[in-house]
Amino acid sequence: QVQLVESGGGLVQAGGSLRLSCTASGRTFSSYRMGWFRQAPGKEREFAAAISWGGWGGASTDYASSVKGRFTISRENAKNTVYLEMNSLKPEDTAVYYCAARSGSGLGYTVNGYDYWGQGTQVTVSS
Repeated sequence: QVQLVESGGGLVQAGGSLRLSCTASGRTFSSYRMGWFRQAPGKEREFAAAISWGGWGGASTDYASSVKGRFTISRENAKNTVYLEMNSLKPEDTAVYYCAARSGSGLGYTVNGYDYWGQGTQVTVSS
């Protein structure tokens, strides 16, 4: 069982930056692939970024095209934490951001591909 708690959301002006954090309970965090999803009002939850568990070659990452080049996902296994650094924020980035953990192999890109979810943190970008 893994419990995830997100933090770092808030209100920011367009062009600004935020860093989200997600801290996991449990001693097997490093074995999970992690992801960030977001859900805007009236829309379905969508993939934003994912990161592998790490290891000798380092963690691999991938991003939705809408955030690539602006968002960076990273993890600190020693702190059971995954981050989402968000730069050059746009009003369309406004959403609740969710952290998720995946026990399956490879990166996950769909909601159904993740086993555990946090409660979410609100990000609002004003124009």
